[in-house]
Amino acid sequence: MRIWTTTAVLAAFWLISGVIGSEPINATSVLVENLISSPTPTNAKQITVSNTEFGLKRVDSKGNVTIFQTTRVPLQEGNIYGWRIKLKNYQGEVKWREVLYLPKPPETWGTDNGEDFSISADGKTSVTRRTQSAPEGVIENFWTIAPGDPVGKHRIEVYIDNRLIGTFQFEVIPVK
Repeated sequence: MRIWTTTAVLAAFWLISGVIGSEPINATSVLVENLISSPTPTNAKQITVSNTEFGLKRVDSKGNVTIFQTTRVPLQEGNIYGWRIKLKNYQGEVKWREVLYLPKPPETWGTDNGEDFSISADGKTSVTRRTQSAPEGVIENFWTIAPGDPVGKHRIEVYIDNRLIGTFQFEVIPVK
């Protein structure tokens, strides 16, 4: 019985040491090689812009939102301005990035919903990233004039998959 037990223990030891001593399969490198060798598009859906709008946001008594198109935004607290882009034959979620360039830093920066938002070191540029449902192919973003916002020429660039799909140049003007 002792010989049989000793044989079993030694056999188990040799099997285990064979597993420990063997070279492991590097599954990660195989996976990475497969990803590199078979390119896939960053977005399976082709993005084509069919319409762009920029201006002041207006909401009627029924809650319908329209954009009063203008390139001159009055510096009046509470004014809401922004953009809307219609994507041709597109439905689903869209990941977009907005870059807002100001002539000088505002007194404060802020967003409503804690989204992915960053500010440049000089305080004059912000980047907003968002994933937005676009059931009818429409994406949009709006800003509200706040105390301390600068007057002057502004620019907004909108990107999908690092491709510029819209540029909006406008001027925030003082109210008389």
